Amino acid sequence: MTETLAPPQGPNGKEPPFRAVLTPHRSLGPRGFVIFMLAVSAVSFGTGLMFFLMGAWPVMGFMGLDVLLIYLAFRINFRALRLYETVDLTPEALTVTRVAPDGKEQSWRFNPYWVRVSVDERVGRSSVLSLASHGKRLVFGAFLTDPEREDFAAALRDALRRSGAPEGSALA
Repeated sequence: MTETLAPPQGPNGKEPPFRAVLTPHRSLGPRGFVIFMLAVSAVSFGTGLMFFLMGAWPVMGFMGLDVLLIYLAFRINFRALRLYETVDLTPEALTVTRVAPDGKEQSWRFNPYWVRVSVDERVGRSSVLSLASHGKRLVFGAFLTDPEREDFAAALRDALRRSGAPEGSALA
């Protein structure tokens, strides 16, 4: 999922710099998670109770263990979804910052005049969104879908063109 943030125009009347925050798609929100866990718990308890009444009482514990493992798997997944990347374009630099789920930040700076934006198609696999400049390449937005990568690359190319970088620098 991409979100483009644009602060209001400055006093000089120029367009604001390009800023985008790239985040993984989360199809299950907190409310949906609670509803899902209640449903899983109810089904597991009902099944476990049935086996308990038939005399297979240890199955009740395993059904509870299943619920606990499903809960832990979702919590680990939700933690991984705290990853996000920001892309900031100013006349001086194109900066990509990746914030990991544990809060660690990594930043890469590119000269907007020389950077190339590309989306490389790979047969049978997801495409790759990257920036390249002076022999160095940064792959980012790995959690985006192929159409989202294409849309973001087009928006970034357009922003680079508007920032004054030459046409060839942003095309790939």
